[in-house]
Amino acid sequence: MVTVSLCMIVKNEEKNLPRCLNSVQELVDEIIIVDTGSTDRTKEIARSYTEKIYDFPWREDFAAARNFSFSMASMQYCMWLDADDVVEPKDREKLHRLKETLSPDTDIVMLRYHTAFDETGSPCFTYYRERLIRREAGLFWQGAIHEAIPPAGTVIYSDAAVSHRKTGPGDPDRNLRIFQRLLREKGELAPREQFYYARELAAHSRDDEAAAVLEEFLDSGKGWVENEIEACRDLAGCFQRLKQPEKAFSALLRSLRLGPPRAEVCCDLGAFFLERSDFSTAAYWYRQALSCPRPDTNGGFVIPDCYGYLPCLQLCVCMYHLGDITEAEKYNQKAGEWKPESSAYLYNKAFFESLHTANS
Repeated sequence: MVTVSLCMIVKNEEKNLPRCLNSVQELVDEIIIVDTGSTDRTKEIARSYTEKIYDFPWREDFAAARNFSFSMASMQYCMWLDADDVVEPKDREKLHRLKETLSPDTDIVMLRYHTAFDETGSPCFTYYRERLIRREAGLFWQGAIHEAIPPAGTVIYSDAAVSHRKTGPGDPDRNLRIFQRLLREKGELAPREQFYYARELAAHSRDDEAAAVLEEFLDSGKGWVENEIEACRDLAGCFQRLKQPEKAFSALLRSLRLGPPRAEVCCDLGAFFLERSDFSTAAYWYRQALSCPRPDTNGGFVIPDCYGYLPCLQLCVCMYHLGDITEAEKYNQKAGEWKPESSAYLYNKAFFESLHTANS
């Protein structure tokens, strides 16, 4: 069985840290806590789990802090978590089996990262992240913000997951502040930094600026294709909010030049036509979404609902408006197979039952 050092960077996480560490402490062989300037009880709480607590002056550089935390580790693998991450019971079992079976020459283990959840608690936004890194592989974090370890060596994918369960807003301006500092210092951003900077601008309702950065990013042709596809969707969102629907439509079409359409893009196109009551064209794109393979291991963001539930639910709407009640009910039933507790599915189900009652 391989050994694992849990390496965390924290600041003012007294509310979250116990939940995180309780969920993972039995899986790891060492806990490294790097504190970047807490003024609450974070370090006091950490001491009940580990003696390996270190101070690292915060300089708005996540890669530097994470690399320092890894440098303090002594086990075969370094595993990182944020304080508001949790390893759920079913994933603890998977991770335990992974430790038992992992070949010690594996350099990186990619785990699912669930970062948003629907009304039933199921993940509705997920992607893979590098989660366990072989300490002797000589791999380092890069990037002051949205830091990452570029994949290298032997990389494997596991179906175990880490769930990111935020309990508060944190510092909503931190990421934007770091990007602005990088711009002042360097004069320009690398393609990956451009992509995430634009997303921060959009999150701050600065859609004009976000759109300009996204277009510059896409025009450069230097981005990773998964980021470029997502950038097209983000650009479409900016134009929608700016009340420029034709530009939004063009942004979505631009993504089709980057490879076979993802279900997320198909659903976006379906929504575009659905909003205009073009139910036949909307139905076409929702059917296309149902035919798309789910690209979990491509590294991009995945919205699971777009690969089953959402297209079925929207096809129910389209078929109803096209006058095909039988097909509409069939698609609602399929949506219910994906998410039987969905309020939208249950509402539709009751509606169709009322139609049958009225017609009997």
